[in-house]
Amino acid sequence: MIAQIEGLPAGTLGFRAHGQVTAADYENIIVPDVEAAFALNRKLRMLYVTAEDFTGFDPGAMWDDAKLGMRHFSGWERVALVTDVAWLRTAAAAFSFALPAEFRLFRSAELDEAMHWIAEAADV
Repeated sequence: MIAQIEGLPAGTLGFRAHGQVTAADYENIIVPDVEAAFALNRKLRMLYVTAEDFTGFDPGAMWDDAKLGMRHFSGWERVALVTDVAWLRTAAAAFSFALPAEFRLFRSAELDEAMHWIAEAADV
């Protein structure tokens, strides 16, 4: 399940992943929110947090994530991933070179720092 994180600066989207994230979560929550935000902004920032109960992504969710990233390839300004999930941290670090945005990994205990970093970009 995906829940939107409220209270972020304009041009910034935040999502918290709970349990098993499915393709339906992407199609019903993330994709519409991202598309609506890109209709209003040329560049976006994203904060993505895995909750303690996060168990992983269905293959369809991973595919939807890749498609969404490619559809707006040059539209991302900053992306922050907040997670303690070892395999996700490793994968994100390994593929971060392919992101056309500033990317930072944060641990769950660093959520406040991640939120500050994302908000700091809004002042640029």
